[in-house]
Amino acid sequence: MTTVSLGADSAVQSESQRRRAIVAGVIGNILEWYDFGVYGYFVATISALFFPTSDPLSSLLLTFGVFGVGFVMRPLGSIVFGIYGDRYGRRAALSLVIFLMAFSTLAIGLLPTYDQIGIWAPLLLVLIRLIQGLSAGGEWGGSTAYLVEFAPEGKRGFIGSWQQVSVGAGFLLGSLSAALIAEILSPADLVAYGWRIPFFMGIAVGLVGAYLRWSLDDTPAFVEIEEKNEVAKNPLVEAFTTERKATFTIFGLTLHNTVSYYIPIVYMTNYIRTAGGLTASAAMWIGTACLTVFVVLIPIWGALSDRVGRKPLMLLSSGGYIILSFPLLMMASSGSVALAFAAQLIMIVFLSFFSGPCPAVYSELFPTRVRYTALSVGYNTAVAIFGGFAPFICTWLIQLTGSTLAPGYYMVAAAVITFLVTLRIRETAFEPLR
Repeated sequence: MTTVSLGADSAVQSESQRRRAIVAGVIGNILEWYDFGVYGYFVATISALFFPTSDPLSSLLLTFGVFGVGFVMRPLGSIVFGIYGDRYGRRAALSLVIFLMAFSTLAIGLLPTYDQIGIWAPLLLVLIRLIQGLSAGGEWGGSTAYLVEFAPEGKRGFIGSWQQVSVGAGFLLGSLSAALIAEILSPADLVAYGWRIPFFMGIAVGLVGAYLRWSLDDTPAFVEIEEKNEVAKNPLVEAFTTERKATFTIFGLTLHNTVSYYIPIVYMTNYIRTAGGLTASAAMWIGTACLTVFVVLIPIWGALSDRVGRKPLMLLSSGGYIILSFPLLMMASSGSVALAFAAQLIMIVFLSFFSGPCPAVYSELFPTRVRYTALSVGYNTAVAIFGGFAPFICTWLIQLTGSTLAPGYYMVAAAVITFLVTLRIRETAFEPLR
């Protein structure tokens, strides 16, 4: 009886620890992407306050450029925090990451505008975005590894999917905050002070997340290699030698993952307003509704990938974008609220097919000793080049070609590459974690 009782207590403790690990991983990601979401949804206001020019399109391009600048630091952040996380543990690295993001988010809310301090305003905004990019580079791969390493066999897809749930939830929270503030305040008050409020709110989420992360144990997988003295001394070197193929595979998989993420979630709110002529309020509420569906669908597809495999869902996602990108952009730019909503919703649904299983398959391609570093470097390098600048590239393509459908070429190209890479990888859903 004592043995059975001890075994039951151990199982209950393990399940409780797993739930707390999911919460800690989720709350950190929510803050990371809440800030990116708020910036994306207030891009028109920020462009007027920090980049005033006679040409609104030039201001918008500059603001999207600064949005992308935050991503330039992500590969560096993935190296710094990845090496630290692979050598000293996931918990320590992720606790530092969330502190950095919380205070840089607050700093944006405190920034004076161009009218107040001139050229220093956009320069300081760029500096803060660089700091945020550094922390974001350590967050995605670290929280992905953290969640998947806590998952039992047969549930890695489901538990890993909560990493993407938290990313979507962060954008959703940012979207909802922006939409509510835009609805409540007058346009003058929104420009005067309202846009700052969501950035101030981020500090509370950051402090709670930091406390939760620091109070948790490290993952069982990391503890095991630590006890066996198998912790990598040079995880970055191993990522580009023994794990080179898997690291470049992550890069290829991420092309569609990141382009199809930042276009429908960040860029489309501005696109349906400028190309389709919808009001800012309507565009924000469409984005918020679609994000809600996205967050609900991700764990469903994550759990399904534990049963049918990761590859079928990932191929469905990238294949859908290859076929549907141009028709959906036509719908989104039609000027109809119903068609714009349908277009963004379909984009989100096909994105969710990839987002559900991707944290698990990314983690399953690497051994524990280099997982944080190799996963982060492969992912963040692709995101920095192709994802962070996606809104800028789409806006530039429209300006260059004069066609509102020009972003479709970018979306299709990324989807084709990822589709071909996905065909070549092995199915990892039914293998033990390395």
